[in-house]
Amino acid sequence: MLLSTVIIILREVLEGALLFSMLIRISTALNLSQSWFFPSLLVGFMGATFYALNINWISDSFEGVGQEITNASIQLLIYALIVFYSIIVIHFYYQKMGSLLIQFIMFLMGVLLISREGSEILLYFFSMTHHAQNKSAVIMGIMIGTSIGISLGFLFYYGLKALKRSCSLTISLIFLILVGAGMVSQATVLLIQADWLNAGLPVWNSSSWLSERSIIGQLLYYLFGYEATPSKIQVILYLGALICPIVLILLFQYRLKIMNK
Repeated sequence: MLLSTVIIILREVLEGALLFSMLIRISTALNLSQSWFFPSLLVGFMGATFYALNINWISDSFEGVGQEITNASIQLLIYALIVFYSIIVIHFYYQKMGSLLIQFIMFLMGVLLISREGSEILLYFFSMTHHAQNKSAVIMGIMIGTSIGISLGFLFYYGLKALKRSCSLTISLIFLILVGAGMVSQATVLLIQADWLNAGLPVWNSSSWLSERSIIGQLLYYLFGYEATPSKIQVILYLGALICPIVLILLFQYRLKIMNK
């Protein structure tokens, strides 16, 4: 029980910890205020509590697939914010305009992420502590998993901070897009489960090389959307989620360089 709880909580916390570390690093590299951080945590925890307490109503909506649709919508919205945020960051880097918009987008991403991940942790806690004998192991597992996830987030932040400013920004944006594409992949799986998308046959099967049930496989799924048996629609949407923002950023960056000459 303890080990399984640690793994479950770690995979929930790690994605948020890494995303926050990238946002904070970009914010400090651009000399922006960190005033968005704690309000996003507070509102996010409120959103997570509301989500967890109303899970029955949410699940029953959309003909019984409300939780899948809601989670998929949150993930797709975070991805859209990541793409827009990346373009605004490039604009600020060259033009020094849009600082308030950048902070507001980071606030929104933090709220949505905490609401989704936090609700999953609360639901797990409520379900697993229904019996008294599970409480101590679950609580200890949550504390250990959360501590490991946050510690890895700090390590990732200071690793980015040790790099040159331009290199740090580039790596942070690349990782943001990778995490965003992973969210698109996860959202696709949820929409397939809700029968909103047709799964089709798997394009490949890499279970023998890296199983989704392994610890690494689970972490890669929650971080970058790893799937051992992805469907055709999942592969197409994942590649599109990777390529489109990179092309947009490069075109926008090229345009700004031409304007600044």
